[in-house]
Amino acid sequence: MHRFSNTVIGVLNLLTLLASIPIIGAGLWMARSSTTCANFLQTPLLVIGFIVLVISLAGFIGACFHVACALWLYLVIMLFLIIALLGLTIFGFGVTSQGGGVEVAGRNYYEYRLMDYSPWLKKRIQNPRYWNTIRNCILGSKTCDKLASWTPLDYMQGDLTPIQSGCCKPPTACKYNMDSVMMTQDSDCYKWNNAPTLLCYECDSCKAGVLEDMRRNWHKLSVLTVTMLILLIGIYCIGCCAFRNARRAETDYPYGENRMTKVRPRWDYHWWRWLHDRKEQLY
Repeated sequence: MHRFSNTVIGVLNLLTLLASIPIIGAGLWMARSSTTCANFLQTPLLVIGFIVLVISLAGFIGACFHVACALWLYLVIMLFLIIALLGLTIFGFGVTSQGGGVEVAGRNYYEYRLMDYSPWLKKRIQNPRYWNTIRNCILGSKTCDKLASWTPLDYMQGDLTPIQSGCCKPPTACKYNMDSVMMTQDSDCYKWNNAPTLLCYECDSCKAGVLEDMRRNWHKLSVLTVTMLILLIGIYCIGCCAFRNARRAETDYPYGENRMTKVRPRWDYHWWRWLHDRKEQLY
């Protein structure tokens, strides 16, 4: 039983080691694929993935020296990691449940309003320290450069991403003519600038586009995070069974005993003694 439990522990740690790779990959994909570089949700995902990787690697290496207390410590850490991943998943769904675009009449793209998103996300995106980093990342991605050669017809028929819709152009409702000077317009209309380094990067619509891009990415990852969570819970249950078997093995065969070194039953001892005496009589 002890050897079987030791094997289970090795397989257990190997599975958690493999499970951590998709978690880390998901966080890296989210950070790399999003031109926003908004790390509100992917950073905790990466941290949890790396912790699972390190703990699993240590447990896999130490499987051949398995003792019940080591497995107990491993299970405690895994429990906290499962709780953390569960909390992150629920929190992610909570803060990304709001939002979505507003359809523009006669256009193939949507426009986004900052007021439609959760208060926590709005507070984070409006922080100047975070926004400057995100803004520089969008500039570096040259997302808006792709629209520089577009004609008005292209804007009518083109399908814009949330970043392009919010950051690369003013809101469609804006009017820039002498008759509209005295009109009350969206504040983003006055933040727009034709300069390639300015455009609408300080507009609320740009911040909303960033949040929408992050929201879509998180929803794509939700299938993976839920799957990994179920897998980790299953592995944790297997570990609990292995821990129980290891404790039973230590109780039944203390001090490293096994079935071969266990004290022989009394009838077996007498049989062996009878054979020994018989051999001495023959010789």
